[in-house]
Amino acid sequence: MENTFGNERPVQLPEEEFRLLRDFIREYCGIYFDDASRYLLERRLSRRLGIHQLDNFRDYYRFLLYGGGREEELSAVMDNLTVNETYFFREQNQLAAFSEEIIGEMQDAKSEKRLRVWSAGCSSGEEPYTIAMLLLEKGLPARGWEIEVLGSDINQRVLATARKGIYKKNSFRSTSDYYIRKYFEEVETGFRIKDAVKKLVSFSCLNLLDAFKVRFVGTLDVVFCRNVLIYFDIEARKKVIGVYHERLRDEGYLLLGHAESLMNISTAFSLKHLKNDIVYQKPSLRQLQAGEGAMGTLRGGAK
Repeated sequence: MENTFGNERPVQLPEEEFRLLRDFIREYCGIYFDDASRYLLERRLSRRLGIHQLDNFRDYYRFLLYGGGREEELSAVMDNLTVNETYFFREQNQLAAFSEEIIGEMQDAKSEKRLRVWSAGCSSGEEPYTIAMLLLEKGLPARGWEIEVLGSDINQRVLATARKGIYKKNSFRSTSDYYIRKYFEEVETGFRIKDAVKKLVSFSCLNLLDAFKVRFVGTLDVVFCRNVLIYFDIEARKKVIGVYHERLRDEGYLLLGHAESLMNISTAFSLKHLKNDIVYQKPSLRQLQAGEGAMGTLRGGAK
């Protein structure tokens, strides 16, 4: 099995080195490559050997462990390995639940006019900007609410795109003309997000398994983590969900992708049936005492 990149000589990834690299990546960031993904890992990392003038993957593995530039290289590895497919207004039913139900509940329940939302695994920024647009539509900033939407990803390359805030047609496959006209301006290279949206959103490079850095995220009202867990193994999923539980305030919400669930991962959250969707909620002490604990189901609307 060989890979060729331009004039670079091919490099093969033997089974032993594949397992070493796979386990290293899983331990570092939770992303798991099964045996069928060996060729994918070989193809995406072969160029890195040439860049560092290394002869084989064993030497590359040692470099990742002990090399002087290992932190910069790990960042490059994440840029090469992570998949970043997203677009504005993805999963409309869940966004409707957030916009039409969760936001209103937060306004009624919170004593302070402050709302913090985390888009974990935000890729090139379409999700956190969508969240900010929905909050603007509800008029929260205009009514004196302090809004903070945090977008994080482990991939520095896509975060650069997010910070720039310029998008091409493919990002708008589910976006109505109303939002494009109101919140974007056309530029030579695409459509640029307007400052009214941009100022509500901040971006940071974050490894979800880095417990020390995750603590700086602070306390949150809502966490969006959609289509991220599918790339993790079961142990990494448990760790990440534990992070979200710790960061969320009582009665805060966790919104996963529709192909994801907490089955066999965590019993710390309750399912809540809303009119538009089913979401997860961190139960408060009051709810636990009332018998609406994390193993039960909270009913906030029609099934």
